[in-house]
Amino acid sequence: MEDEIRLFIEYLQIEKNSSSHTVINYQKDIGDFVVFMKQQGLDQFAAVSYVHVRHYLTILHEKKFARNSVARKISSLRSLYRFLLREDLVPQNPFQMTSLPRKTERLPKFFYQEEVEELFKVSDLHTPLGQRNQTLLEFLYGTGIRVSECCDLNVQDIDTTIETILVRGKGRKERYVPIGVYALEALDRYLKDGRQALMKSQTHNKLFVNYKGDPLTTRGVRKVLQKIIKSTSLTMKITPHMMRHTFATHLLNEGADLRAVQELLGHAQLSSTQVYTHVTKDRLQQLYRSYHPRA
Repeated sequence: MEDEIRLFIEYLQIEKNSSSHTVINYQKDIGDFVVFMKQQGLDQFAAVSYVHVRHYLTILHEKKFARNSVARKISSLRSLYRFLLREDLVPQNPFQMTSLPRKTERLPKFFYQEEVEELFKVSDLHTPLGQRNQTLLEFLYGTGIRVSECCDLNVQDIDTTIETILVRGKGRKERYVPIGVYALEALDRYLKDGRQALMKSQTHNKLFVNYKGDPLTTRGVRKVLQKIIKSTSLTMKITPHMMRHTFATHLLNEGADLRAVQELLGHAQLSSTQVYTHVTKDRLQQLYRSYHPRA
């Protein structure tokens, strides 16, 4: 089975151009299923039947996996078998007839404008780390890029002349995203002062660095945001993705076109962007009072 898994991973990386994060998720889902197969005395993918699939789903249900997690596992294994079937390595796809459990729809968590302003007040702009933190906040909120995309930014990806950044998204797709004046101001301060101080003897081109001058990781970004919110009066948790949610929500609440927001976020499907079309109570009341004839 190891050779078949290796071929599938190469297919994801080369033909599908999948991101490293996607590949890791596939490997985990397949690895969990291989453990189940060994428990059932199965030593090859071709030996798996629909009965085995139903048994596996029962076990996932008994372990109380969330519906979204089960749906992802089925999708991963269905893709694996679709590939193996294409390569004539299995006689059938036992996951083909398995229906995906309906995903739990949850509204994305986001910050209100007043809460965002709180976040921007805490960084000490006279210190290198404070300058970096402020720039990081401005980029996450001002561009809506993913945390992985943010950590992947190089200094040369920033074009201050036309006020855009080159972002490498999922599937290595590239897109240009505009940046605003606040982000540009923070960036200029950080590049001229803070980043140089943090870099020390380092020579790489990554835009965001840690206190040692090494490239900032996604885990490092999460720690920075947690430290920032602890310095405010806010009580909620914060994640990099919440800043992305906030970016999209604020744009749509102010009347931005859904297709434009889709492009800014780098979503392949419009349905991924539509989750942000919820509106805040304040915005609902504002719309009602502005447009209803008897408001």
